[in-house]
Amino acid sequence: MNKKIMILGASILQLPAIKKAKELGLDVIAVDMDPEAIGFKESGIICEVISTIDTKQVIECAKKHKIDGIMTLASDMPMCTVAAVSKELGLVGVTEETALKATNKAEMRIALKKHGVPIPMFYRVSTKDEYLSAVEKIKSAGYRCIVKPVDNSGSRGIDLLEDYSDKSIEYAFNYSKAHSRGGELMVEEYMDGAEVSVETLSIRGVCHVIQITDKLTTGAPYFVEMGHSQPSLLEQKIQDRIREVAIAATYAIGIKEGPSHIEIKVTKDGPKIVELGARLGGDNITTHLVPLSTGVDMVECCIRIALGEQPEYIPKYKKASAIRYIETTEGDIKEITGVEIAEQIPDIQQVSIVHGIGFHAGEIKSSVDRVGFVIAQSGTVESAVESCNKAIFNIKIHTE
Repeated sequence: MNKKIMILGASILQLPAIKKAKELGLDVIAVDMDPEAIGFKESGIICEVISTIDTKQVIECAKKHKIDGIMTLASDMPMCTVAAVSKELGLVGVTEETALKATNKAEMRIALKKHGVPIPMFYRVSTKDEYLSAVEKIKSAGYRCIVKPVDNSGSRGIDLLEDYSDKSIEYAFNYSKAHSRGGELMVEEYMDGAEVSVETLSIRGVCHVIQITDKLTTGAPYFVEMGHSQPSLLEQKIQDRIREVAIAATYAIGIKEGPSHIEIKVTKDGPKIVELGARLGGDNITTHLVPLSTGVDMVECCIRIALGEQPEYIPKYKKASAIRYIETTEGDIKEITGVEIAEQIPDIQQVSIVHGIGFHAGEIKSSVDRVGFVIAQSGTVESAVESCNKAIFNIKIHTE
């Protein structure tokens, strides 16, 4: 009899896990509140139309199907549900306490600070007065100030104050508040420096760093990621310290089994944690870039960990991979050309248009605003990035 894996989420983000689980011969139970979710269109799977954050209903569903494991991919929202189901059914997974620390930015900061993991100066606020007080303290310490919701992801609601004028302070508060589900905000020191993410797998209490990714973002004020490349080009001494900080962070949060995606800024004081998730990274980092650069299938590893099996996490080779997101002018997309030419460029592995004709392309404020991307694999990071840039140069998106 096949083992049963429950995957929370059936969007484009979780589709690689659904496909991989099918490929491994598992019975797949996909859960999503959207009956039209793309993952539900996969043949041979069981589809359950339930919100991934409706813990009670998901537990009942898990019991009904007698699942052997549960996971999500690239989304923080279902993590508390994953933990609750794991506890209720005695499955491998993070604890509810760890899930909270990995999804609530304030709880995360408190846990990291307690364990001496390097983090920025921060304040957790819920009222306007608390917010204004926190902003003043960060200003007095000589730092720039960044504001973000305690409980959101995908760069939603993040704003860097342009200055300390009343207008900037007011805008940041209202913008972040509008994207906060619980109403709480984080007011933090803005960290200058190179940004990386670290992909890890914890197996039986031991954290293994699989890859370090260099990041390219839109910069202030929204910091939406527009590119990634692997392996990191930072000097080895800095990479060694990044690994130490990443591993310390997973232990501080309490991750003993499963993945983590850790975002780090390399500041003048050394690497500091931006945030981390107790799940696989999104933006095609773990689904595409890591396998292309290391040969490690992190999605399969996470499925096997969730089922209590031993995954193959040792890198098979050292190559380079990169992704670049397509930028376009604002307006309604009328025509897209050059995709076929881009696909023929050496080293290009994938060209994807996420938003096609009819989509209104606006300012990129979060990851959902990006219209498409290209992925390359090569012998060096420089050549992989160059291939991505050549491909994007050939793709013309006409807007009006």
